[in-house]
Amino acid sequence: MNAVKTAPAHPATTDCPIPVLDAAAFLNGEPGALEPLSLALRDAMENIGFYYLRGHDVPQSLIDDVFAACARFHAQPLEAKMALRANEHNVGYMPVNGYVSKSSRVEKATRPNLVEAFFVKRDLPLDHPDVLAKIRYRCTNQWPAPEALPGFRETIVAYCEAMERLCLRMTPVYAAALELEPDYFDEAFREPQYSLRMSHYPPAESGDGDQYSVAPHSDSSFLTMLAQSELPGLSIRFPSGEWVDAPVMHGAFLVNSGDMLRRWTNHRFRSTPHRVINRNANRDRYAIPFFFDATYNYVMDCLPTCQGPDNPPRYEPTTYSDYMRWFARQYDHVRDQDAREPEDPGVPQTQGGE
Repeated sequence: MNAVKTAPAHPATTDCPIPVLDAAAFLNGEPGALEPLSLALRDAMENIGFYYLRGHDVPQSLIDDVFAACARFHAQPLEAKMALRANEHNVGYMPVNGYVSKSSRVEKATRPNLVEAFFVKRDLPLDHPDVLAKIRYRCTNQWPAPEALPGFRETIVAYCEAMERLCLRMTPVYAAALELEPDYFDEAFREPQYSLRMSHYPPAESGDGDQYSVAPHSDSSFLTMLAQSELPGLSIRFPSGEWVDAPVMHGAFLVNSGDMLRRWTNHRFRSTPHRVINRNANRDRYAIPFFFDATYNYVMDCLPTCQGPDNPPRYEPTTYSDYMRWFARQYDHVRDQDAREPEDPGVPQTQGGE
């Protein structure tokens, strides 16, 4: 298995069709920095659904450590990983060919994805009230034994905490982009839900014949932040229908909105389909997307600036917990677990589309 590296330093691609936003001035508290950043974010979310974020304050050394930890985890024997098989909270290990992507509005996948992944959420203690109450998605993580992967847990927890801080500091920008007060989302993200997915993609020859590393899909999240590795592989489906390869941009996160934000904004902000094919010959590719969401029981109703007499809400209010129960049932490996769950809370009240 090849050692993982992050992207080499080089300037941003000048003809990159994905917007590049620099948050340094805003995150440093410079007066007047919120408005131009929020306007740029609004344009990116309404028209593409993706942007690169520069000027963040997550140390590159920490990002490098997480990529290395991801490679170390997946280099373990299969039996060691299978001992941590993903549970009903979607925490733990998912083997290669473990699921078929079904969260797609653009393509019906029929073959499992050529990827293995390890998932963690907020590292709640065993005696946390939500853990004791067995609340779905409020759980303890499944960690490798410390002697098997020294320092693994500490590195991953530190990264999740850094990413949570960054995402929380960006919520005023999303609020301003939606013409809301900067503190509008404070209560919604009082204790955010989040997931870190540590993925390993073996080399794949092509996406022909419906064989992908990850088939076309949209994320379920409010937003997703993806640190850049050295190897490309992600493609984005632009509104024109064209698939565009996302260039590797050192020092930036590639950020996209997910289905929850699309729903919350009444389709004002896009949840853009994307796919992964590892065409890097004989090289293993790693990815560490961070999925950020509202507090698990916060009721997300259509935002006031995203509705009107000619644009009524498409959806009933929902919570992270209810939405994810529905989302999980779209996958064969959890459908039986949720046979008694309520019907789909994500069905639009009126049909809408893009």
